[in-house]
Amino acid sequence: MQRTEKKIVSNILKGSLGNLIEWFDWYVYASFSIYFAPSFFPSHDKTAALLSTAGVFAIGFLMRPLGSLVLGKYADQHGRRAALTLSVLIMAAGSLVIAITPSYHVIGIAAPIILMLARLFQGLSLGGEYGTSATYLSEMASRGHRGFYASFQYVTLISGQLIALGVQIILQSVLSEEMLTDWGWRIPFVIGSLGAIVVLFLRLSMEESDQFKAQKKNNNGSLRLLLKYPKSVMTVVGLTLGGTIAFYTYTTYLQKFMINSVGLPTQEVTLINFAALFIFMILQPIAGALSDKIGRKPLLFWFGIMGTIFTIPIFLTLQQVKTGMGAFLLMLAGLIIVTGYTSINAIVKAEMFPTEIRALGVGLPYGLTVAIFGGTVEYVALYLKKINHENLFFVYVTVVVFISLLVYWRMTDTKHTSKLDH
Repeated sequence: MQRTEKKIVSNILKGSLGNLIEWFDWYVYASFSIYFAPSFFPSHDKTAALLSTAGVFAIGFLMRPLGSLVLGKYADQHGRRAALTLSVLIMAAGSLVIAITPSYHVIGIAAPIILMLARLFQGLSLGGEYGTSATYLSEMASRGHRGFYASFQYVTLISGQLIALGVQIILQSVLSEEMLTDWGWRIPFVIGSLGAIVVLFLRLSMEESDQFKAQKKNNNGSLRLLLKYPKSVMTVVGLTLGGTIAFYTYTTYLQKFMINSVGLPTQEVTLINFAALFIFMILQPIAGALSDKIGRKPLLFWFGIMGTIFTIPIFLTLQQVKTGMGAFLLMLAGLIIVTGYTSINAIVKAEMFPTEIRALGVGLPYGLTVAIFGGTVEYVALYLKKINHENLFFVYVTVVVFISLLVYWRMTDTKHTSKLDH
């Protein structure tokens, strides 16, 4: 069935808004962890409390491979729309549980246990969301604009974080820090749960992709079938490695770095993050459209080369900066570099696999890599700071970006070998 661009945009929008809600819920945890850490992990040491919440953040990542496996298989067997609808419901449930869980002072050790379980379910949801969303956007996009349309996965992902930060800015302006720490941090988790109800109806009205409907569904989504594409699987791991660590370094950990290491006020850091991420969001479709013209590899090379050269200088300079504008410009520089990965990673991975294994093929190796490396970014960084070797973290990020650069150099440009055309 030939769709008009208007219909394509409608489907992309519906799928993307669901992605936005999922990532809003996910990033609310990161954005508000400074406030709710004492409720679940009482400690006189601020860094220790943040380490505990970062540990739970990492635990959520550990469920992502399982989510990629379960929901990816479900998407390849029963459809992209069905899997995306299920994933947003799971995420909403996790957020609601966090919102209503009493603090450690009320129910003791049960509080952090419930928090951990909620994060496990959210990790399961996101694990399935990534591969299925990347697959759906890539399959729904018109042939000459796949990079552009697939980039909206990260547009909505970043939008979710921006809305989370926006809510944080508003709450910081109307509530005292004591009120935010006591109960105000629960508000965004409620917002995420309510938003999911709207998204549910939107996703129910999405069209299924023609490629999924046209395929034979004999052995779809099986691990045995996935193992027939070992090179593609390992390439996904390699190209994700540096990208996911750099992404979470600049979008999640950097907020805490500016507060704990640079010494900037919390509210100023929130505004810096909001402004830099807004520009980062705008860059995604621009870079995605560029990849439709010049190919995917030049953008990956941009990220790999610039990330290898400038990661350490950016962070060392940031340690010395004492102004908000200086911190903003350095954060933006890092995000411009990371755009080479974020804008096209979804389409690159989707172009590597055939329809019958695409959601699982994109999601599972990505989920495993993110669980091991992306989910531990904050924990590794905070631990190295605690033992007074914070600069080793900058070296760590540089090394993994360089490893991914080697993968980019060896891989083919998927724009010219896309399995979406078969």
